[in-house]
Amino acid sequence: MLGLTNIFKYKKSTLLFILVSAIFYLWFAYDLVRTDILKLVLLYIALFIFAFRIIKTSGFYFRILVITAILFRLLFLFAIPNLSQDFYRFIWDGRMILEGFNPYLFTPDSFINNNEFPVAHAQELYKGMGSLSSSHFTNYPPINQLCFVIGNLFPGKSILSSVIGMRLLIIAADLGTLYFGKKLLERLKLPSNRIFWYILNPFIIIEFTGNLHYEGVMIFFLVWSLYLLYSKNWQWAAVIFSCSISVKLIPLMFLPLFFWWFTKKQELVASIKKLILFYAITIFTVLVFFLPFFSMEFINNYSKTVGLWFGNFEFNASIYYIARGIGYSITGYNEIAIITRFLPIISVLIILGFSLFKKNITIPKLVTSILLAFTCYLFLSTTVHPWYVGTLVALCVFTNYRFPLIWSLVIILSYLSYSGIGTSDKSENLWIIGLEYFLVFSAFIWEVILKKRLPFL
Repeated sequence: MLGLTNIFKYKKSTLLFILVSAIFYLWFAYDLVRTDILKLVLLYIALFIFAFRIIKTSGFYFRILVITAILFRLLFLFAIPNLSQDFYRFIWDGRMILEGFNPYLFTPDSFINNNEFPVAHAQELYKGMGSLSSSHFTNYPPINQLCFVIGNLFPGKSILSSVIGMRLLIIAADLGTLYFGKKLLERLKLPSNRIFWYILNPFIIIEFTGNLHYEGVMIFFLVWSLYLLYSKNWQWAAVIFSCSISVKLIPLMFLPLFFWWFTKKQELVASIKKLILFYAITIFTVLVFFLPFFSMEFINNYSKTVGLWFGNFEFNASIYYIARGIGYSITGYNEIAIITRFLPIISVLIILGFSLFKKNITIPKLVTSILLAFTCYLFLSTTVHPWYVGTLVALCVFTNYRFPLIWSLVIILSYLSYSGIGTSDKSENLWIIGLEYFLVFSAFIWEVILKKRLPFL
């Protein structure tokens, strides 16, 4: 094993890449606004290039890469997120719970419009989260809410102190993903260094640690659950999987894909019992997590809010935008209400197809099915925020597919909508979105349909 002296002697280029990347991350964290598109794109691309070189030139030396991953995340510690304003709502929800309010029963508007300020820095948080968030009930599940509460317990009562608290939780989750991801790769006899394509990916560092998106916590529980499942500890795998659902609801759609994992021909009756128990434990645990917030008003508010996010908003879509364009050409109107009736049905059919006709009897096959099913879901969605792609990046390290890495690079193009490039009303430029998805679909077709490896990954 290389000693510290030999690292400086033989890994000078790696250390240089790390140093320059650290400077660029500091620049990104503390001297960038999302409307400064040229700086945003150039820094982002440079960080990707340097991350690629760090992984390659390090010889996958584990200690260097782990220290580097922690360092890059800690550089963001005192920065206010600059690409997303969602964190203001996270702080609001956490402080609401600490003040004894049920966050699912009140919108921020309901307080501020009546000149009521239920939490510290209420006006600043309200202004920061924006009118879209403040006018709706929260849609974040209970474990996510717990993270908001813990973040707000960090010493100090400022917005920055809450940001630091939440950021430390997300960093801890990433380290947990590193730990269980490496162990799972080793158990599967796959190269354990693959995990660094997730851990050192600038997209993951910026979107999760930098912008405080809790997909990183959801992914931690998901990877941990897969590790437990492989270790034949399926009861605890169900509990941990329910934690993943209780951070973000997305893993709910993965449940049908576990069908073949449990259904063995040799012991069909016993296998079906295990499958039913796995589902029962998962759903029961999720319900227990929701129990402290339960009321009929909660059910009404939460179902409406979740429905809004899935059927009323549009951002960075692909197939949906094509369908919308066809609708405009035929009727002259945005037919989102009609289109969103059919696209979810197609998503469900695809998931059922992967569940019933693809035998997911090994972890790599199961993860591949989850990866491809979720990819199709995102292709059919009306809204694809950049951080949604993080789940694909995490899953791909356990498969032979690398198109999510391409997506994690070109997803930066979606942020160009905030500058209104090429438009008169600050809306999305569909040419830019088209370029993003041309590259993503090309990589997807190359790997999944043509079954060829990307030559540079």
